[in-house]
Amino acid sequence: MSVGHETETLLDEIGRGIADGRLIPYLGPDLLTLDPAPPVPVGARPLAHLLGSRVAVPGRFRNNLWHASQYIENSRHRVTLDRLMAEIFAPVPTPTPLHHWLAGLPGLPLVVDTWYDGAMRAALLERGRTDWGLVQGASKARRLDGGVWTRAVTADGTVVPDEAAEDWTTLLYKPHGAAQPTGDVLVSDSDYVEVLTEIDIQTPIPEAVKRRRAGRGFVYLGCRFYDQILRNFARQIAKHSGGPRYAVVPEDLTRNEIRFLEVEGIRPLLLPLADAVARLAAFRP
Repeated sequence: MSVGHETETLLDEIGRGIADGRLIPYLGPDLLTLDPAPPVPVGARPLAHLLGSRVAVPGRFRNNLWHASQYIENSRHRVTLDRLMAEIFAPVPTPTPLHHWLAGLPGLPLVVDTWYDGAMRAALLERGRTDWGLVQGASKARRLDGGVWTRAVTADGTVVPDEAAEDWTTLLYKPHGAAQPTGDVLVSDSDYVEVLTEIDIQTPIPEAVKRRRAGRGFVYLGCRFYDQILRNFARQIAKHSGGPRYAVVPEDLTRNEIRFLEVEGIRPLLLPLADAVARLAAFRP
């Protein structure tokens, strides 16, 4: 599918906005579909199916990642769920051209990455950069203490106080957790209960993320919003930010997704993700 001139111009504007630090890239698991054979599951439903193949779960939970994970946590203990997630996401996908392009932007303040894989982290490491760090969601079962929502980790994998994130040039924010380097993930219903109770008042959102989003817009790439949890996180992470907001999306959006984009003022770009990524990754500031 060819991209029209108007769309190319808009993608160039988006690329310039990201490169200038005015637009924040918000990455979803569908980016990994650009690899014909990604080494990890892509999206909540495929991950739920894979977990269900490792530990038998009731059929009614088969398509719901959070319910399936909760069943495994209850029946086989949390350590089993953590072990399965660590095993499943141990392979690091080859970073896409978009990951590499983002990693090469010296002034990029914030990248939001909503999947558990390590592709974006790998791209930053391959660049040899040391001026970045990771802030990831931490499950209640594995928090350092009762008042900690996230963990901050330096480029070399050292866990540091949350305040250290203020000094990083680029902050990689993984709100649902990350398989590498610490293995903390939000994946079961119980992981999300407390977070979703507080997220409306922004308590679980890191202060460094709140400051970096101020006055900036968002670009959603490889994201779907068919589930309320996914919509809630996207809404609250972008809350109190500036604009504009764009999303590269397929044509088969659900009614809930269409409504979400409308309510949140997100302009949809209906074009293949591969075409959008190719154009953005080719942009040179």
